[in-house]
Amino acid sequence: MDLDLSEIFLEYEKMAAEADALFATVKQACSEQVSCREGCSDCCHALFDLSLVEAMYLNAKFAELITDENARESVAALADASDRAHYRLKRQAFKASQEGMPAAQILEMIAKERIRCPLLGDDDRCRLYAYRPITCRVYGTPMEIGGKAHTCAKTGFMPGEKYPTVKVEKIQDRLIALSQKIVDAIPTRHVALASVLVPVSMALLSKYDEEYLGLPQEGEEAQDETQASCGCGDPSCGCGAASPGASPECKNCDSLFIRDIGTGLGEMPQDASQPDFKKP
Repeated sequence: MDLDLSEIFLEYEKMAAEADALFATVKQACSEQVSCREGCSDCCHALFDLSLVEAMYLNAKFAELITDENARESVAALADASDRAHYRLKRQAFKASQEGMPAAQILEMIAKERIRCPLLGDDDRCRLYAYRPITCRVYGTPMEIGGKAHTCAKTGFMPGEKYPTVKVEKIQDRLIALSQKIVDAIPTRHVALASVLVPVSMALLSKYDEEYLGLPQEGEEAQDETQASCGCGDPSCGCGAASPGASPECKNCDSLFIRDIGTGLGEMPQDASQPDFKKP
């Protein structure tokens, strides 16, 4: 398959550079609260999914840069174990939702789980650090998710105080918009592919070929066969909902993701007092 995504990947890399600049801004403003340091791998055990553009980018860098066969097999084995753990957890979350557990409680339950990233080496350093996803790049800063504030348990950020705050939904909107550019560039029958999310483990294990991308055979027309899925591979699962596409308001939003509230660089949302300010 001859698929040139270099221009889209370049846009993604520029967005990643923005995220790095954002983290540096927060760290400079809150040096006593940001506790990230070389060798800390707390974020490498957090649970999150990747958009299509992130997944394909990471997959391409894995293929390009980790060429030693033993190293690739080791990462693949770790990714397989991680993927199975994600699958079990998401099935548990789906079962809990079917039994009436509130969504906020389910998310809190998931946030307490720890699954080691398959790219984390024995030395507790990322094998593809320079190409890590954007979530990894802003981890350790205060983040607003669904109107509530969250941060890493190792930070010094305190509930109710004013801090620069990352709007995760704005990041997701821009990633979905970039993913849509991939879908628009190929004659796929999976026209909702841009909204499908997968964990790092599946991004590494997947083969982004004609079958995965839903490229029609000669004479076929593109039609939507995409499951809105968490990527667990079970069409009947329903254990995770894909994020919505970018809104018209966010499509051309300016630069970064710091929420402009109140004075200074920003502040925690008003509902950031306990117990909404989560430090899992």
